[in-house]
Amino acid sequence: MFYRNMTLSTMAVSASTGVMNSILRKLTTLMGDEYRKLKGVQNKVVSLHEEFSSMNALLVKLAEMDELDAQAKVWRDQVRDMSYDIEDCIDDFLHDLEVKGATTGFLKKTAERFKKLKMRHQIANKIKGIESRVLEVHERRIRYKLDEYNPTSSIVHIDPRVVAIFADAAGLMGIDTSRDELVELLMHPDQELKVASIVGFGGLGKTTLASEVRRKIEGQFTCHAFVSVSLKPDLPRLLQNLLLKLTGQQSSESSILEDLIQNIREYLLNKRYFIIIDDLWDTSAWDIIKCAFPENNNGSRVLTTTRIYSVAAACCSRSRGCVYKMKALSNNDSRRLFFSRIFGSEDSCPTELEDISIDILKKCGGIPLAIISISSLLADQPKPKFEYVRKSLGCMFDGNPTLDQMRQILELSFRNLPNHLKTCLLYLGIYPEDHKIFRSYLLRQWIAEGFVCAISRMDAEDVAKSYFNELINRSMIQPVDTAINGEVLSCRVHDIMLDVIRSKIDEDNFISVLNDPEVVLRMHRNIRRASLQCHGEECVVTSAMVNGSLSKVRSVYVFGGFSCQSLMMLKYVRVLHLDIGENDVVDLTGISRLFLLRYLKVVGGKRVELPSRIGKLQQLETLELRNSASKLPSDIASLPLLLHLIVHEDTVFPDGIGRLRHVRTIGGFDLWKNSVENIEGLGEMSSLRYFRFQWSGKDLVEGARRMDVLRSSLERISDSLMTLRVYNYVRGHLDGWSTFSSPPIHLREMRMTGCVFSTIPNWFGQLRDLQTLEFSVRGSGLKDDGVAILAGLPSLVYLWLRAVEPVEERVHIPGSGMAFRALKKFDFLCFHNVLLTFEAGAMPMLKRLYLILEASGCESGGSAECPVDGIEHLPASLREVELSIHGKRRNKRRKAVKSLLKIAFEEHHPGAALDID
Repeated sequence: MFYRNMTLSTMAVSASTGVMNSILRKLTTLMGDEYRKLKGVQNKVVSLHEEFSSMNALLVKLAEMDELDAQAKVWRDQVRDMSYDIEDCIDDFLHDLEVKGATTGFLKKTAERFKKLKMRHQIANKIKGIESRVLEVHERRIRYKLDEYNPTSSIVHIDPRVVAIFADAAGLMGIDTSRDELVELLMHPDQELKVASIVGFGGLGKTTLASEVRRKIEGQFTCHAFVSVSLKPDLPRLLQNLLLKLTGQQSSESSILEDLIQNIREYLLNKRYFIIIDDLWDTSAWDIIKCAFPENNNGSRVLTTTRIYSVAAACCSRSRGCVYKMKALSNNDSRRLFFSRIFGSEDSCPTELEDISIDILKKCGGIPLAIISISSLLADQPKPKFEYVRKSLGCMFDGNPTLDQMRQILELSFRNLPNHLKTCLLYLGIYPEDHKIFRSYLLRQWIAEGFVCAISRMDAEDVAKSYFNELINRSMIQPVDTAINGEVLSCRVHDIMLDVIRSKIDEDNFISVLNDPEVVLRMHRNIRRASLQCHGEECVVTSAMVNGSLSKVRSVYVFGGFSCQSLMMLKYVRVLHLDIGENDVVDLTGISRLFLLRYLKVVGGKRVELPSRIGKLQQLETLELRNSASKLPSDIASLPLLLHLIVHEDTVFPDGIGRLRHVRTIGGFDLWKNSVENIEGLGEMSSLRYFRFQWSGKDLVEGARRMDVLRSSLERISDSLMTLRVYNYVRGHLDGWSTFSSPPIHLREMRMTGCVFSTIPNWFGQLRDLQTLEFSVRGSGLKDDGVAILAGLPSLVYLWLRAVEPVEERVHIPGSGMAFRALKKFDFLCFHNVLLTFEAGAMPMLKRLYLILEASGCESGGSAECPVDGIEHLPASLREVELSIHGKRRNKRRKAVKSLLKIAFEEHHPGAALDID
């Protein structure tokens, strides 16, 4: 009971201090009133707490030093490793007491059992064994300078300047000329297959240049794709990924290399294709990949990127002239990138910082990654920080920097991170190279590991998001997917930064990245976190590994094939992440043995087999099964700490889930497959923030009844709900949701795919925090009063609106007052006749416009009429316009409408990218 109540919100694990804070928390629990009744415990526990507090303070000081001598490092490593072992010892002790108490009465027989275990003596002896070593290094540590760090408790938001740098990379990095040169090289009017290659060392922007080339010319090809290779590529998986991107369909056929190559060749045989192969490291991989590209004389093109000239030359063996050498940025482009990141513009640098900035900039050698990293470090910093960076970089460079010098720049940025951010950044080393890392998953992993604590009025999830944003702002990680409201949803670690991270985690024994599980048998140290990256081969964890170096492992990540029943014997595992082959069956029937498990995620696999009961996992916070599990264990509702429950849509929830009062996330809930009792039980989940459900049944009457029950449940938890996603596969109307007695007024995102309202509900107008809205409405519901409800939403950034029936009246987008004052993206879909008018001042912040319209009825007096009026009223901020005009292909009216729209947008918005189909 007491052990279960020790939540992670009060723990803080770091790479530098091991689990000292976690130990202190558990010792504090042992000093509580209930354990006071255990005779002889109190004095020993108090002594242990004091000793660990002293050691923890010293470890924190050592972590803040730039350099340590050999003896200090040895002491630090020994104490850190010992802290893990002692926490394992305490966990065993507390778990044993709890199990015993559950069967015989906790206080009645615990004292006798405690004497037999002699656990307090074992812990005390381990402490005494290191006391002399603490004294030995005490005098050495005072010779080191300590950097003072004062953490802040405020939420960190994404700095829009750093997002803009990656979003508008072409303009900021000055690669327009390089892009145009490469386009000219590729698009020479030869019909035979041409291969070109970009070569340059890491950080120069090869991938960015390749992406810009793709954006420029992809429209001239039948199909196109972009895939990354990495240092040790899993070629079958790479080719499966390429086939998926080309066809848009997951291949269920053979994963044999020869079969995949043949499938790709057959698909590309009669097409004009453009493929980018990013980050090649050797010619052997290219020799296999190139076999998938048929020479069909259709003007197809392949573009590769690499750090190695010999690899680039091998790719372009027919014509060495197709090797494009990346150049460093010019002085002007370097200045523009550097000053824009720090001060917002090139002309805003204060006079007193100009000379210092120029000196720092010279040492970056025109490398975009170096410039972004150092400028992110200096953003919003005072002059002394600039002086410190200039001095630190003073002896690094003479002329052009090398790869090692580049690494030193990134290490400087790393050293200037506070300890809590260092730990969170180092944890990313557990992922494979070029892996897209989704923010929501990463935050939960940090929390499960104990890297994040709740502080002040912020819960752990909000604090973790601030940490993530800070790493983005400092350019330690690179944004990949960014929402229209500016939030970064996924990230990637640059190759050179990953090199820095991997060197640090190996030095600190923080994470062990294992490409060959057999290496575990030859290791002579305890592995605390293991990342098994088997690259196409099956990961087999044997009993010898479990009893050896893996016996104390806390986190296990598997990427690739999977066959490891022995993992169920690793009793200290807190985090288990399995990213495995599509055809594997994942047997987790023994998972209940992992009594410390906090985070379980399975991606891939044909199906997952769970135990019939899972109640022993009293520490479990996240359960995410992205594959098929026919039914969840019957006692899942008894898990007291479960916060996130995300399953495949085919999964059936057992009755009684309403008892999960602390759950924040429910995903994969099917209204048809779950009982009405469970739908009602959702109303008991007063902490629910994110709810994703679907309706797959075909009984519309029963569906309407269940949707009414659901609405009633959501009304009871309206104060907590922030994200609502609905997937209606029956395409039924949602008239029962036209009224909400207590609408979820704190919603930030509401996506109602396949759900149709007769009119725009009045309660939508109460959603003052809503940023994203997606729904469908009957054409008759798009009257001015309905549109006015949407226009009045003050926080709405993205609106996806579909009219499912003909719209009899012209749809007016108002421009008066504060209408659509925050909207940046507007998608409007109508496959029926519709006339759309943007009034003066409409959507003043709009950046992206997507319209699907019907041309068949757009006529006046026999001639075509433009279905969109008021294009000149759209704001100058408009950057992207995509129009799809429906009607018969050869219909003259359709062509005329497209022409009218093209002329209007080019006249009034010449700077916007225009795509008309």
